[in-house]
Amino acid sequence: MTQLKEEFKSSLGEYLPESECVALLSALEETPAAVSVRVNKCKGVTVPAGARRVPWCPQGFYLAERAPFTFDPLFHAGAYYVQDASSMFISHVIRSLVKRPVRYLDLCAAPGGKTTAAVAALPSGSLVVANEVMPARARVLADNVARWGSENVIVTSDTPARLGRLENMFDVVATDVPCSGEGMMRKDEQAAAQWSPRLVEECAERQRAILADIWPVLRPGGLLIYSTCTFNREENERMVEYLISVFGAEPLEVPCDDSWNITAGIDAAFPCYRFMSHRTEGEGLFMAVLRKSGDAPAARLRPVKTSASDCARWLLDPDTLAFVDGPDGITQAVARDRVGEYALLTSKCRVLQAGVAVAQAKGRKTVPCHALALAARLRRDAFPVVDIDYASAVAYLRGETPRLPDAPRGYVLLTYRDQALAFANNLGSRVNNLYPKPLRILSTHAPAVPPAVI
Repeated sequence: MTQLKEEFKSSLGEYLPESECVALLSALEETPAAVSVRVNKCKGVTVPAGARRVPWCPQGFYLAERAPFTFDPLFHAGAYYVQDASSMFISHVIRSLVKRPVRYLDLCAAPGGKTTAAVAALPSGSLVVANEVMPARARVLADNVARWGSENVIVTSDTPARLGRLENMFDVVATDVPCSGEGMMRKDEQAAAQWSPRLVEECAERQRAILADIWPVLRPGGLLIYSTCTFNREENERMVEYLISVFGAEPLEVPCDDSWNITAGIDAAFPCYRFMSHRTEGEGLFMAVLRKSGDAPAARLRPVKTSASDCARWLLDPDTLAFVDGPDGITQAVARDRVGEYALLTSKCRVLQAGVAVAQAKGRKTVPCHALALAARLRRDAFPVVDIDYASAVAYLRGETPRLPDAPRGYVLLTYRDQALAFANNLGSRVNNLYPKPLRILSTHAPAVPPAVI
């Protein structure tokens, strides 16, 4: 179990009563972390019978124990996302306060849990821009977004300062800012080892800079969702005070059920929400919602011409999509009424991925992209479908050559338990494994039976 520093324990006593300190420290040092997942309703996944729901998230539920998710083909198919239950509170905030389609920016989005939660919770027709400044983390974010299968997400990798040039563009900005990580100490030994009072100060300084840089992108009347995974006041209540005093932000209340045991702010004259590990079944989280003063629509964008694509036949309702040329000869499908945002972002920011990567031109061939297999809008009847068993699915995810004796030649959609998993190319004499190398399972120690997750 995590060994907490005495210095950290002492710091809790500066703002928590002794009884609360004792209870919180006991939870962090002695109580195992809960395991929870959120299912993907866009792929027809529902909460299994008898599962214990996360109270504030209709698609979230607790597992009795941690499963070997790496070896579950349904995880790789995007049927669910492994996410701490506390972080799922973003779903409740969005459902409570956002009632019409919006432009939504997830500023510090990696690895993608809150992004995919937002996609599921936002009104239909919304656009999500998921940003991560660190390139390696941005790639993980893009992969997780692709698994989720929505055409309404654009992944960028840029600094808050550069994004801040997009004045008044977004209706909602979510800032899950880098923090000292006190709320993750139970799960992450490194979070406990690296903690220091100086780290708290450094994080608070960085948070103020991030908020100042990104504030211009929020339209007047828009919502900023501020969150951390830490306990101290410097990075939480005092950061909300900063937003109120410097930018004139108005804190908003989020309706909550008393049975959820969410704690109010510490010495705060405004609504904010603390998930304390000894009270709520999840890790530490702080969240507050603030409205930007004034009232004005998000910035208007110029109309953008779009062209047709032969790949349109592979997707449902292609008339509602626009097909744009991405990097490396990849055709991407984005929502037609959001192509203006795509054009603006590509001119101002580093865009990694937009909508669904549909196909890539390789010489005279058009090869379906892996993301197409995972897309919620994929037309199943556009490709021959072969449903494979657990052992074959794991072998394919490792990059092994599949055996498809009864499959027709050409590109074949492989499914597992009726969830689309990947493409294979049946050449007759052999079958090419098209699962992307960076995503392949490296371990050979798969369980004999599939993990019982959903």
